[in-house]
Amino acid sequence: MPSRRTVLAATAGVAASLAISGTAHANDKKLRSLISRMTLEEKVGQLFVMRVYGHSATAPDQADIDANLKEIGVRTAAEMIARYRVGGIIYFSWAHNTRDPHQIADLSNGIQKASLRQPRGLPVLVSTDQEHGIVCRVGEPATLFPGAMAIGAGGARKDARTLGRIAGQELRAIGIRQNYSPVADVNVNPANPVIGVRSFGSEAGAVAGLVAAEVAGYQGAGVAATAKHFPGHGDTAVDSHYGFPVITHSRELWEKLDAVPFRAAIRAGIDSIMTAHIQFPALDDSGDPATLSHPILTGILRGELGYEGVVVTDSLGMEGVRTKYGDDRVPVLALKAGVDQLLNPPSLDIAWNAVLKAVQDGELTEARLDESILRILRLKARLGLFEEPYVSHGGVTRTVGTPAHLAEADRIAERTTTLLVNERRLLPLNRNTHRKLLVVGADPASPSGTTGPPTGVLATALTELGFTATALPTGTAPSAATVAQAVAAAQDADAVIVGTYNITAAQKTLVEQLVATGRPVVAVAIRNPYDVARLPTVPAYLAAYSWTDVELRAAARVIAGKAAPRGKLPVPVQRADDPAKVLYPVGYGLSYGR
Repeated sequence: MPSRRTVLAATAGVAASLAISGTAHANDKKLRSLISRMTLEEKVGQLFVMRVYGHSATAPDQADIDANLKEIGVRTAAEMIARYRVGGIIYFSWAHNTRDPHQIADLSNGIQKASLRQPRGLPVLVSTDQEHGIVCRVGEPATLFPGAMAIGAGGARKDARTLGRIAGQELRAIGIRQNYSPVADVNVNPANPVIGVRSFGSEAGAVAGLVAAEVAGYQGAGVAATAKHFPGHGDTAVDSHYGFPVITHSRELWEKLDAVPFRAAIRAGIDSIMTAHIQFPALDDSGDPATLSHPILTGILRGELGYEGVVVTDSLGMEGVRTKYGDDRVPVLALKAGVDQLLNPPSLDIAWNAVLKAVQDGELTEARLDESILRILRLKARLGLFEEPYVSHGGVTRTVGTPAHLAEADRIAERTTTLLVNERRLLPLNRNTHRKLLVVGADPASPSGTTGPPTGVLATALTELGFTATALPTGTAPSAATVAQAVAAAQDADAVIVGTYNITAAQKTLVEQLVATGRPVVAVAIRNPYDVARLPTVPAYLAAYSWTDVELRAAARVIAGKAAPRGKLPVPVQRADDPAKVLYPVGYGLSYGR
């Protein structure tokens, strides 16, 4: 592991001159001096945060070399840094960056070494999307917490802060210093396909409190938190990965709803804010996405809300930002709008050269680039990257996935499970009368790629709690033959547990036919809690808000009576036959109290 002396040598005195601590603006003179010595090409590179394939910065697997050559024109992360001098790199599990904590630490160190050995080398800001719940990039053995809507169901700001603190400590230990979390969107649309359970809930004030608490936890642990997706992505039925959503809120409604959590994040000292690829005509009627909107990013976020930190785009590969302009125009327009970091363009070469040309042609000034680079370097300095860019294996062992951290995640999860239906006090199940259980339902791929499948996790957890549970996966759209198989298996069970996942007509048929067997049926919503509205005949229904192990184990403990259901709905559930009417309001949740 490189020593601090190695770092100082590698940075040619840069780190020595930037023994930085204190307030964000205290060292601007030193940072401006650094910027003044950078070439234009180095400045352009500093604005980009890019993906790269492979578990190693210098020796990835051949398949990852091939993917890098195809998409980026380089073989490795080290080559990408040398060619483009990128200021940031984002980790993804699908890019094979996150096999295990020690490997991730080595990758982070390799990236820093590759950057710091360049002329006028600067440390790299490594980022990822570790929201917990359904969006995770770093899996077990790292500590995985319940997702945002589950935390909203628990309702405790202390839990949100603890999540941020522990998750932040673990991310920092493996070299990740910027986390694209928390989600500050207020999810007021049950049909929202992209936010949903990634939001803390539908009440702006409650979301704001949890956002601020999580920010304090992360940033207290030395990791930059990122509130997303500004100006608010909570009321859309279109996924901006694949389309171009339009938010029809009035300016007045935006102030009362969408803006509230972002204002709270800013008051909490949020280090970075991510833009949304959405149209918001009440804030800018040009038809441009917010990511490319000067009125929204500079006029409102900077001017009205007084935000001075880093603004990062959502991924520039998403369809929502590519609908109106080509990939060469998007990064230039984003910078003109007020963005600082350009995240994950489809083609780094096209985007990088477009920004370079825009400066050479006079469309962008070098001074405009310097403004963003100063904000980025301030953040790197505040995170200690100039002084300590490297991490150690000892730090990984001492910090990541410790028994104390894992126990805390279980304790938090136990406070989130929400009991919505419990006819004739079916729950908790009695091991004497309902010992033999059948667990059926959807088995969506694990968010982290290292846990699940949900039916197996539930069956194992219930067996460990004294039941005899058998898993029979039936999928998100079970066929008639699959339904028949599950119904036949139910004849030999004392009770059936069924996991619903954004319920489909085929899932509804499965549950109804299981109920018709006369066997007690306990349904568990393993994603959106809205499923319950479409299953009026189910005698017991729990909302777990995600299908990650930590939340499923908590649901199992509630089913077995080893834990009380303490969660309260953070969103309303409307009637399926009349969405204008609320079936279960915010704050609803049954208990086992007599």
